[in-house]
Amino acid sequence: MIAIGQASHAWISGQLARAWGNPRFGPVQPYEEVCLAAEQHDVGMAQWDLAPSRNPSTGLPHSFTEMPLGLHVELWRQAGRRLLSQSRYASLLVTIHGRRLYQMRRIDELGPEQAALVRRFLVQQREVERALLDSLQADPATARFADPQLVACNSQLIWIWDLLSLALCLDWAPRLLREVPSADGWIDVQLETGARPGRCSLDPWPFTSATVTVRCEGQRLSGRYPSDEALRQALAQAPFETVEFELVQARAPWSASSRGQP
Repeated sequence: MIAIGQASHAWISGQLARAWGNPRFGPVQPYEEVCLAAEQHDVGMAQWDLAPSRNPSTGLPHSFTEMPLGLHVELWRQAGRRLLSQSRYASLLVTIHGRRLYQMRRIDELGPEQAALVRRFLVQQREVERALLDSLQADPATARFADPQLVACNSQLIWIWDLLSLALCLDWAPRLLREVPSADGWIDVQLETGARPGRCSLDPWPFTSATVTVRCEGQRLSGRYPSDEALRQALAQAPFETVEFELVQARAPWSASSRGQP
């Protein structure tokens, strides 16, 4: 298997953000801040990715859906703050992203301690969001982009790019991307598998260019590991591989690089 770190998956989100936009889907604004947030939305995981914990049932690194709740909450608590020294706007979007992820949790199905942990996290994140938004609105240089509706739109873009990146890395196509911001409101976009591995199509097409190629890096693991230490030693020696994906328009002529394949 190829183990792709969360930060590398987020790199794909950033590449999607920089390629996004056409007359139907409108521009990304503020461009630099939103692209930064897309690329760094999993910044809280970056250090953990270097020495991940092991899932005893698989002998492989915990995936983002398998991590112990306390660890996952703490990493997301740090995420927005790690971006604060770069960009308040990017920090705000990453903070919102973490809060939205935890709003999806079924708190009533958790034990009392875990439910309390999630509730505290949500309260804390909303307080951080309010403080960041107040700061952005008070600054003449950022106030026009701190409108709550635009912030909500940009948060949804981060959400869509995150989902699309995961769908590519984890082979989730076909997949319907719901409520994608466009110039005419939020619409659905269909992701379909292509005729060869690594190629998918989108309909309608949200990008500036006719095709979009994105890539990330992972490490090839060849076994199951009996301990965290064995896993980390294997990762320290595991070869890196570049994983590339091509996105094309549905029912559109293929690019020259497709060699006429349907």
